[in-house]
Order: sequence, then structure tokens, then C-alpha cells
Amino acid sequence: MSKNSEHFDLQVNDFGKNFIWGVSTAAYQIEGAHDVDDKGPSIWDDFTSKKGNTYQNQHGNDACEFYHKFQEDILLMKKMNIDHFRFSLSWSRILPKGTGAVSAKGIQFYNDVINFCLECGITPWVTLYHWDLPLVLEEKGGWTNREILGWFQEYVTLCANNFGDRVKNWMVLNEPMVFTGAGYFLGVHAPGRKGLRNFLPSVHHAVLCQAAGGRILRNLVANANIGTTFSCSQISPYRNNRRDLKAAERADAMLNRLFIEPSLGMGYPWDTIPVLKRIQSYILPGDAENAVFDFDFVGIQNYTREKVKHSYLVPYIKAKIVKASKRKVRATLMDWEVYPPSIFNMIKRFNGYEGVKKIIITENGAAFEDEINKGGVHDKERLSYLQAYLKQVHRAKRGGLKVDGYFVWTFTDNFEWAEGYYPRFGLVYIDFENQQRIIKSSGKWFSHFLGTR
Repeated sequence: MSKNSEHFDLQVNDFGKNFIWGVSTAAYQIEGAHDVDDKGPSIWDDFTSKKGNTYQNQHGNDACEFYHKFQEDILLMKKMNIDHFRFSLSWSRILPKGTGAVSAKGIQFYNDVINFCLECGITPWVTLYHWDLPLVLEEKGGWTNREILGWFQEYVTLCANNFGDRVKNWMVLNEPMVFTGAGYFLGVHAPGRKGLRNFLPSVHHAVLCQAAGGRILRNLVANANIGTTFSCSQISPYRNNRRDLKAAERADAMLNRLFIEPSLGMGYPWDTIPVLKRIQSYILPGDAENAVFDFDFVGIQNYTREKVKHSYLVPYIKAKIVKASKRKVRATLMDWEVYPPSIFNMIKRFNGYEGVKKIIITENGAAFEDEINKGGVHDKERLSYLQAYLKQVHRAKRGGLKVDGYFVWTFTDNFEWAEGYYPRFGLVYIDFENQQRIIKSSGKWFSHFLGTR
């Protein structure tokens, strides 16, 4: 146990008896079995097959082999006192061609996962879309094609009808700002598209799908608890001058406001970022109303704070993030600053929206260099990180802010998108050579902490 844990005097009950504790994962990052049975390829299968797109050209073809090892992993969760498990469904495992013919094997797999969770006393929390669009739909334009509204509604309807009798907790989209920004503007994530002409339609269609998915779940799933999740980082100006303050404002509008505000009926923040006005060419009559959905909860996913400075060289937002390493501050392996007050500040910020009824931290965690030493993994830095951030979540709760749950990202080490297997975020170490699982010190601490309920 880390010396840092001596300074952590909170008990699990200090957060209230109805506070939800869990772990989060995503299909492409853990399942493997990328071409088992009739599963169709996703944009991530395609993106990782092309050289230069990921760290050392790594891919998720095998990942953590959760597809074959889900019982082992869920039993390990039970052993660790984790009773809420957030996972995503792979669209192309369920609908290999994106629409039309349903994979009975895909449906069976998720039924098996859900049933085994329930058998073990673990509540399933399902994310409908965590970035792995069927490739066949991307070939028709993916998120840039307005037809995705129909494709997505068909997929959500299928999931609600097949799993909604047992799954009551749903998230429609995972971090739409990331999959549109990194995938359709910067091109550093699948499908690797770039530029405003891809980004703006993908944003608008994701906003519409976010609400449409919520409405389908409301109609088809009795007693559903429906949310969606947003990436968010505290944005601070690098220097206390007018230009950096304005740059921080623009970066904040892009990173933190772009998807939540349309869902609340506030429209897009184009007053702050004028280039967003070009979205208007994709808006049809009724879209503003159809973008709105009354979510039961909002999932916020916070890891860090960003410092931003004015930059003429960055198009449209004239703002540049100053990396943690440049600022010589304590950082994780992702070069994200360790700044615990950021999670408090983002809880407070989302509490400021009148239409947000409930907030759950659906992801928080850290990547560090983990190594096996004498049969164990002693990840003191992650342990210290989790405890420091949890103190800030408790500070928010104690101060009367809405925050009703906390999910660690992530349960096991996994395939971390463009960064491959290098950054390890798990409470459980995976030796990818032999798929051995080892509970890290942070996992043992979290297990003990949850066990005091």
C-alpha cells in the first residue's frame, strides 16, 4: 500500500449510501475477436490496419480477449467488490453490415455478458456507441452522412428490444467531441478524416443521434435510466492577459460546450466560435427541437486541466494547448497534468446547467508506467491520483453539488486507441503476451475501499 493512502481518510459511506461505484470499459479496447463468427469490420479495425496510424502499428484484434474471458473478468470484478460495470456494445458485432441482417451470435454474446453480470450481482451500464462505427457505414460517409440518423435509430431500437428487459442504465454516446474532433477534424483517430467539411456535419448528426437514441430508449425500455457522456477538461488561460483569456474561452466552448448545450435547447456556441455558424448549412427545419432530450443523468469524464494560449497559427479557434511537459508540471503518461481540482471544477460547471438533473463521473483515471515486480504491480502514482481526485468528488458532494456516482477508467489495461498498449490505465494489469491478469496496488486499494460499505 502506498504511503499516500495514509492521507486518505475517507470511507465509501462518506459519499452516501446511494452513490454508484463502478468501472468503465469499451468494446474495441477490450473484446478482441475482431473477426469471430460474422462480426463485420469497424472503422477502428480498418484504421489500425494501416501503417502509421497507431503507436508501433498496434491494433485491437486481440486486445484483452474479453470476448473469450468475460466470465473470468466479471468474476474478478465481483472479487474486487465492484458492483457496477460500464461496457459498450460493438455495433458491427450486432449488425455486421451496419443495418439489415442481425448477428444472432453478436446478440448472444452480449446477452451472455449481461446475464453473467446479473448472476454475479453486478449491474450492467451499457454505452451504445463508443467510437467503433461499422466500416460499411463509413464508406457511405459515416457521421458526415445525415442518413446516419436512420442507421443509428435502427441499431438503438435493436439493442433496446434485445437487452432492455435486463439493462436499465444506458449511455447513448461516448465523448462525441472526441470522436468527431479526433476522427473527423484532426484525423488522428478512426476514420482519419480531416477538415471542417467533415467535422461540422459529423457534429450536427451526432447531436441529433444523441437525442434520438434517448427518445428510443425512453419509448422501449421500462424504468430506463438514460444518459450520455461528455469529455470535459478545465480550461485555464496560460497567461493572465486578454488574448489568452479569449483563447481559453474559445477552447472551452469547443471542448466543453459543443454537445451539452444543444441537448439542453441552448443551441451551438457559435457566438464564441463564429466558424460554427457554418453548421447552419446542415440544419434542417425541426433540428433544433430534435436535438433536445431530457436525460436522466449526464456522464462527465474528466482527467486533467488544459492551459491554453492565443495562437494565430491554429485555424478557427486561435487557441493552442500548452502541454504539461512544456509547463514542467506533474503529468501522467499521456502528458496530462495531474490536477485534482479539475474534477471538482467540472462537476461545479455542469451543475450550473439548469437542465442537468444528475451527474455521474463515468470516467476518471490515469496512465503510468506499470511493471511487474516480485509478482505484483505497485502503482503508487495511480493510487495517489485516484485518491486525490476522489477527495475532490467528495468535496463537491459535501458542498451540495449534484454528483451521484464514480466509474474508474478502466478495469483492465487495454488498447488505448492511437496510443496502442503503451499507456496502461487499468486497476488490473494485463500481460498481453499470455493474457494473465494481476490486480495492481490501486485495484487492491479500490477493492478494500468498496468493501467497507
